[in-house]
Amino acid sequence: MHVKTAIYMTSATKPANYPAETFPEIAFAGRSNVGKSSMINKLLNRKSLVRTSSTPGRTQMLNFFNINEEFLLVDLPGYGFAKVPLSVKKAWGPMIRTYLQERKSLAAVVMLYDIRRTPRSEDIQLLDWLEEFGVPTIPVITKIDKVNRSQRQKHLKEIAEVTGIDPGAFTLFSALSREGFDDLWERLEVALNDRVETEPLPEPPLFD
Repeated sequence: MHVKTAIYMTSATKPANYPAETFPEIAFAGRSNVGKSSMINKLLNRKSLVRTSSTPGRTQMLNFFNINEEFLLVDLPGYGFAKVPLSVKKAWGPMIRTYLQERKSLAAVVMLYDIRRTPRSEDIQLLDWLEEFGVPTIPVITKIDKVNRSQRQKHLKEIAEVTGIDPGAFTLFSALSREGFDDLWERLEVALNDRVETEPLPEPPLFD
C-alpha cells in the first residue's frame, strides 16, 4: 500500500470518545519498548507521526490515525513498564479489553514481541482476550537486527512455545533494515479486505 496521508485523529480511553466506525481498523499492541512506535512510523513512511521515546510507557491512551481515508490505525498503550504509575497499570486492562470487545470495525491486532525477550503474563493475557473476542491476530517479532541471524530460530522457538503460536505464523521485522516490511503490509491488507468483505461498514458521512 502506498501511504499518501496519515493523520492523527484523536486519543481516547473509553468508547464514548472513539471515532465513528466508518473505516476498518488495525491496532498495534505490545509491551513498552517493544519497538511499536518505530514500526508504525516505518510502515507509514513518517519520521515522527507516532512519538518514540527512550522512556517506555509514554503511550497511555488509544491513539487513532486515519490512513489514506481507507482505514484507521490504532496505537494501543504499551504495558509492562515498572515505573508507570499504579493507577495507569490498573486502567490498562479494562481499557484494552473494552476496546477489543466493543470495536466492531477492528480488522486485526498486530501483536509485537521483542526477539530478545521472553513473553510474560501480560502478553498471554492479551492473547487470551484476542481469542475470547475472536479478533484476528498478526504476530510480529521485532528488533531482529539485535540478534545474529544464527540465533533467530532459537529465539523464535522460545517465543512460539510460550505464546502457543505456530513459529510459521510470525513475521520477523526490523525497523532499521526494513526486513519484514513487505510481508507485514501484505498481511495488513489481507486483514482489512477480509473485514470489509465480512461485514461492510457504513459509508463515511458527506459534508457540503
